[in-house]
Amino acid sequence: MAKSITRADIIASISSDTGLKKADSERALTAALNAVQEALCAGRKVTLVGFGAFSVTHRKARMGRDPQTGQPIQIGASNTVKFRAGKVLKGALNQQ
Repeated sequence: MAKSITRADIIASISSDTGLKKADSERALTAALNAVQEALCAGRKVTLVGFGAFSVTHRKARMGRDPQTGQPIQIGASNTVKFRAGKVLKGALNQQ
């Protein structure tokens, strides 16, 4: 399995690709992630053409099972983020 990429790796890549200082790259990444988060929290869909789309879905409350004891437990309702890959990203992933 491939090693996961960290926030620091992304910042280094932005810095390398754009010529920005790492501190400026970090501020740019933080601003972009904050914009995505704010939009999702406001119930809006975020579409990055070619990359994909993020949206919020609601999960209803449901019964689950405690894996240690096997006893049924109530799992509360929650909101979660759904990601759908765009055509360009899908093509890049399947070009192996």
